[in-house]
Amino acid sequence: MGKPIELKGKPVGGGKFPLICTPLVGRSGDAILSEVQQVLAKQPDLLEWRVDFFEGIGDSAAVLALAARIKQAAGAVPLLFTRRSSREGGEEIALSEQEVVALYGAVCRSGHVDLVDFEMSNDAAQVRQVRQFSLAHDVKLMLSFHDFQATPELELLNQRFLQAQQLGADIAKVAVMPRRLEDVLTLLSATLQASQQLTIPLVSMSMGGYGSLTRLFGWAFGSAMTFAIGAGSSAPGQVPIEDLNTVLAILRKSMPRQ
Repeated sequence: MGKPIELKGKPVGGGKFPLICTPLVGRSGDAILSEVQQVLAKQPDLLEWRVDFFEGIGDSAAVLALAARIKQAAGAVPLLFTRRSSREGGEEIALSEQEVVALYGAVCRSGHVDLVDFEMSNDAAQVRQVRQFSLAHDVKLMLSFHDFQATPELELLNQRFLQAQQLGADIAKVAVMPRRLEDVLTLLSATLQASQQLTIPLVSMSMGGYGSLTRLFGWAFGSAMTFAIGAGSSAPGQVPIEDLNTVLAILRKSMPRQ
């Protein structure tokens, strides 16, 4: 079993493993708040606001105001804030990378989010800035790597997990696209190795149809979180939260305790 994700020194979800995170992908504030209510009814462990879908992303005051409303509605459910870049599968936005970094700083200062996801492919100085923002305001930092085209070799995946830890991440995330079933095994093998070697929690997944397998049982190899559809999907291969809970219940009964 891998390492649990903690907030304020306590494991999220009372130590549940894996945590289920559901994305918010609405374009407007009203759509997002409606989505929050739909998703919360399905009892996720975390919410992820994919702010790159939000049509008002260019107005930082609007982003902060909406983050406050999401957090208020979510109650005790932690909120993960993510701008996924278009080069790693996200939506096109009209902000420069430095403006994105400034937005992360404002969001961390606001107290409305519990975790932020930032990509390791960003400029090293920008990664350091976001790390400083998150440390200063007690926000957990997930450093991530995504490949929507293929699954890199095992050694490179291991390097990506290690890189996140070396850059100061609280959580390391790797997501890749399998082109064949063997690629799924590569991702799971890297996950298992990283879970044994890293001192921080990790999150991993293969995407697409083949990759949906990892969303169901990647936790058995050490992935602390899996993403499931509450109202809308943010990546290929995500499964509905109801289906995921059914599979997790079955596997937990049959898996030996570790």
